[in-house]
Amino acid sequence: MYGFAGINKLSIYSIAVRTANQTIAQTALSVVTPSTGGISILETGVTLPYANASIFGFGHPGAGTTLGGTSNGQPENMLFPISLTQVGTSWSTQPTIPNTFTRIISLPATVGAGVVWTFPRGVEVVASNSYCWYNISPTCNAEIWYCWDE
Repeated sequence: MYGFAGINKLSIYSIAVRTANQTIAQTALSVVTPSTGGISILETGVTLPYANASIFGFGHPGAGTTLGGTSNGQPENMLFPISLTQVGTSWSTQPTIPNTFTRIISLPATVGAGVVWTFPRGVEVVASNSYCWYNISPTCNAEIWYCWDE
């Protein structure tokens, strides 16, 4: 935490990624916390860059999340460092699809179709854990983002 005028603030981070995995019942994008601490997801969303009807689920994986390619969250305030939390679009161990999703969205075959989900109290993701977007139906590449408090 950094203090400004005697006030402690937590960092707010965001990241947006165009996904590559379109396989049914597999992960499209995951956010993975470091072993040093958890995060609180404040917002997440998806938009379609192509006209392909798509169904996505959002939830905590049943097991696994060993990232292949990663990117770190970017601070929304330049006074803060790069996030230790990472997102991934490839995995050496594919996260398993959950039995129950937190959210599901069916999007029409319309460029720009999408959804933004906000969580006023945050979706808490503990240290060394993850929360993922899943392809429930055949999908197209998607533009997905996360915003979190760390």
